[in-house]
Amino acid sequence: MEENFKMVAKTLYGFEDLLAAELLKLGAQNIEKGIRSVSFVGDKGFMYKANLGLRTAMKILKPIHSFKVRNEQDLYDNVYAMNWDAYMDNSKTLAVSATVHSELFNHSQFIALKTKDAIVDKFRDDTGERPNVDLDLPDLKINVHIDRNQCTISLDSSGESLHKRGYKTATNIAPINEVLAAGLIMLSGWDGECDFLDPMCGSGTMLVEAAMIACNMAPNMLVEEFAFERWPDWDLDLFEVIEKSMIKKQREFNHKIIGYDKAPSAVEKAMDNVVNAKVDEYVSISNRDFFKTKKQNDKKLHMVFNPPYGERLDIEMETFYANIGDTLKQSYPNTDAWFITSNLEAIKHVGLRPSRKIKLYNAGLESRLVKYEMYAGSKKAKKQLK
Repeated sequence: MEENFKMVAKTLYGFEDLLAAELLKLGAQNIEKGIRSVSFVGDKGFMYKANLGLRTAMKILKPIHSFKVRNEQDLYDNVYAMNWDAYMDNSKTLAVSATVHSELFNHSQFIALKTKDAIVDKFRDDTGERPNVDLDLPDLKINVHIDRNQCTISLDSSGESLHKRGYKTATNIAPINEVLAAGLIMLSGWDGECDFLDPMCGSGTMLVEAAMIACNMAPNMLVEEFAFERWPDWDLDLFEVIEKSMIKKQREFNHKIIGYDKAPSAVEKAMDNVVNAKVDEYVSISNRDFFKTKKQNDKKLHMVFNPPYGERLDIEMETFYANIGDTLKQSYPNTDAWFITSNLEAIKHVGLRPSRKIKLYNAGLESRLVKYEMYAGSKKAKKQLK
């Protein structure tokens, strides 16, 4: 049997509960929530499963050593003393990244450089040859995390950030991060039990993530290569068994996922991405201006979207957000409408009272995910007016 070990899944602010719930469902042990991270325990097969199956994780790190540091020399000495032969040899390449939350150190790039120096010096002293650095496709990705005076050295099992699912070949201005899109949809309570609409779909990220959630498709099946595939203990047979078991868990989806965008170029890109993600049988996209549309039937509708913020597109903010409110009120009864915005002032112009507000960050901008419940009866709809 494979040995269990501790791992840390990195995520976005506000998604810690979602990620912990995902890990529990996948079968992780000893789950502990942190800030923008969740730690857990599992074996090598579970590490493969976590990389393939977690929607709200950006990275899966495997901590291999932890120690106290007071200065750069402490860092160098401790890293130098580690047994790096267990993870690579001098013919392999490496890359080091660092995150620092400490008054003792104020430059993460310098910490990464010092760590790299310690590793290559160790190999050179032991073997006469040093491994090379490759920032693009290293054989070993190493992460250094310093919190006050505690340093943790981890192996990055994911490689590229897990938000790069592999289906997005075409994007528009400032496309939404795939992990953020999946998390918003999960926070909205979308369960695939009704139709879904993104009325400003851009390059189609929300549509793809909604379809994958509805069909229980593992989000990262299209990733070309995970970092763990270059590790000495890489087990292709085990990985393929896990892949097949995840494919078997996919389910049928019997409702519609609809996207609108008023830019023909966005519609074209979104369609390409939907096809790449292999969810085109569930998704339909059309070139429409949301403000000129009406709900297509009287059934329940679930809506999640990412309207322009003003940072991305030149729009008249007050009018634009007032139009969102008017369109929802007049044309979308029996709809739960959610959207994210970093323009906190703009929410006031919607003219409807949100039933939920969740604080999140989008590309470093403090944002709110807001929910508007549009009832089927006109009296109830009127009650939402401020």
